[in-house]
Amino acid sequence: MTRSLLTSAYLPALLYETGLGAVTPVVALVAAELGAGLDRAALVVALVGVGQILGDVPAGALAARVGDRRAMIVAAGVACVALVTCALAPTLPVLGAGVLVMGAASAVFHLARQAYLTEAVPVVNRARALSTLGGVARIGVFLGPFLGAGVLHLGGLRSVFWLAVVTSVAAALVVGLAGDPDDPHGAPRPRATVSTAALVRRHARLLATLGVAVVLVGAVRSTRQVVLPLWSEHLGLSPATTSLVFGISGAVDMLLFYPAGRVMDRRGRLWVAVPSMLVLGGAIAALPLTGSLAGLTVVAMVMGFGNGIGSGILMTLGADVAPPDARAQFLGVWRVFQDSGAAAGPLVVSAVAAAGSLAAGIVTMGAAGVLSAAALAAFVPRWSEHATGRTRARAAEARAAREAARTDDA
Repeated sequence: MTRSLLTSAYLPALLYETGLGAVTPVVALVAAELGAGLDRAALVVALVGVGQILGDVPAGALAARVGDRRAMIVAAGVACVALVTCALAPTLPVLGAGVLVMGAASAVFHLARQAYLTEAVPVVNRARALSTLGGVARIGVFLGPFLGAGVLHLGGLRSVFWLAVVTSVAAALVVGLAGDPDDPHGAPRPRATVSTAALVRRHARLLATLGVAVVLVGAVRSTRQVVLPLWSEHLGLSPATTSLVFGISGAVDMLLFYPAGRVMDRRGRLWVAVPSMLVLGGAIAALPLTGSLAGLTVVAMVMGFGNGIGSGILMTLGADVAPPDARAQFLGVWRVFQDSGAAAGPLVVSAVAAAGSLAAGIVTMGAAGVLSAAALAAFVPRWSEHATGRTRARAAEARAAREAARTDDA
């Protein structure tokens, strides 16, 4: 099973994310090459997130209809078309359209691999499997810019898009050649489909409670990627120094994904979820107190630690609460909450900074980290039997009682 998952989920994820990691720093530069100012270049970059949000729900419907592995292959193919469009884009609107579709394709790929692992891995190993998936994605995003920099030395600015085409094709080939653990011939499993509206109505209370916590977690996590470079610039540090600090933070982040998953599987989700948000939120709030490179680096490492120990937590919680009869579709809705939070975090920092100061915007999101920890502590035990050892024991007792009642009736 482990070898099968390596080829069917983890290796494709690494290849796909490496290509996206290589492209991400280049999109704004290509937009500027096409005549965009800083504001319009930033808007083009933001279209990746917009595409992901727009693609989340259709991604769930596609995965439910054609199967998780086939959805990954379709997503990689669409990503190739979008990347070629970006590489050949003669105007800014064409580039923007390519970036938007690239984001939508990523939504499909991310959703399908999450649903695939949720079905293929036993629940006792679920958190480790999904946190490893999150860790592999982090490794790809970390390595991508370095690989892209090497390609830039050999070709022009847009050559990085062709690199991403190659990695996307490789990801699709690996998925296509890998056998399905449930069916070595790759035949799609029968899947029931329900309307998204009916699914949302059925789980309205869950989404109105735990969904709010998911939005907060997504917002706090995405804020980390924005406030570090902004505060570094505020301190007058060079771009090279900022990149180094960001890289150190990312390295700490990458080292922790497996231990995080192991703790979640053995002790429960809250043992990781709450500390992750408290540490990350506290580190973000402490960032404006730094006034030197040393202080900034220490806080950046603490941010990486807080984010790293929470690797895979949102995917794991989504898998815990997703209904078996409509898992992929539910995860599509779940990712809308997650991605919407990720898009909102930097906007909140920007809005508060515009009204007050950058420090105020950063502290606001630090406070959101504490609020997200409280929301997780309140709502995860209500909806996931894997929240803690106590909720697991309670769920086991309830199952035993139901089984005993059925035996007595028989």
